[in-house]
Amino acid sequence: VQLVESGGGSVQAGGSLRLSCTRSGYTYKTNCMGWFRQAPGKEREAVAFIDSPDGSTYYTNSVKGRFTISQDSSKNTVYLQMNSLKPEDTAMYYCTTRSRGACRWAEDMYDYWGQGTQVTVS
Repeated sequence: VQLVESGGGSVQAGGSLRLSCTRSGYTYKTNCMGWFRQAPGKEREAVAFIDSPDGSTYYTNSVKGRFTISQDSSKNTVYLQMNSLKPEDTAMYYCTTRSRGACRWAEDMYDYWGQGTQVTVS
């Protein structure tokens, strides 16, 4: 399984970015995809997840109302639309997926990870 992220960059506070993550080689029946982030000197934290096929979404409190996760199943791609960005959103963002089971918050429940894409908000 490969996860390839794109869409990171630098933006001023209040701006927007959209991250994309395309998954390949995935053959499992269940389908949870999501995003974690890690800021310098901090632990990796869960940001948002989406379950398929029911489309249930989950967000950490600090991004609710600002970030939206969505999925294009035909393209095996998940998106994270990030609006009203704040300096505290600055981090490396990692796409992740599980080999089975619904979405969970714990990092060790995820089997596959992308290389990460940097988001910097100034």
